[in-house]
Amino acid sequence: MIEVENLTVRQGTFALERLTFAVPAGQYAVLMGKSGSGKTTTLEAIAGLRPVAGGTIRLAGRDVTSLPPATRNVGYVPQDGALFETMSVRENIGFALAIRGEESARRVAELAGLLEISHLLDRRPTDLSGGEKQRVALGRALAFRPPVLLLDEPLAALDDDTRDDLIGVLQRLRDTREVSILHVTHNRFEAERLADLRLRLGPNGVTES
Repeated sequence: MIEVENLTVRQGTFALERLTFAVPAGQYAVLMGKSGSGKTTTLEAIAGLRPVAGGTIRLAGRDVTSLPPATRNVGYVPQDGALFETMSVRENIGFALAIRGEESARRVAELAGLLEISHLLDRRPTDLSGGEKQRVALGRALAFRPPVLLLDEPLAALDDDTRDDLIGVLQRLRDTREVSILHVTHNRFEAERLADLRLRLGPNGVTES
């Protein structure tokens, strides 16, 4: 479960004030809102990448408000994927497991099969299409089996056919109910296809839509 209570984040002249919302365990939530409303900032605060001025963040029942990102057990896919270009696809997916000292070969193979990228494991990100890169970024975020997954417009830069393919991948992930997902998007079609819970970030905070 993702629980955000009275969350306040300030950066320069921009501020999010006292946001409160929750995503039940195993649910797929889509967060929408106007550009500049603070959707990415909300994800970054949950992931621990943005300092907060007040409020509480609980993930899987644990208060993580003051914890560093590496200890929050969150999978995060930023807008650009942020893959390691000097590493192969195999190494990118297995990165989180490697730094934990865990065996990765079986889990990497499992995720590559789920994401239909088994044939790409020895390539570098520079040799991949946009859709392929997003699948690798998703695999890397899921590798250590996080209870929470944060997705920042993961389909925004893709063509329609590739977007449809990846929506299918995300639907299969949703249907496992193994992870609570918060997905930021501007696309109503994505929300209709994926969301168990639709949230909207506006001037008065987060509301169900």
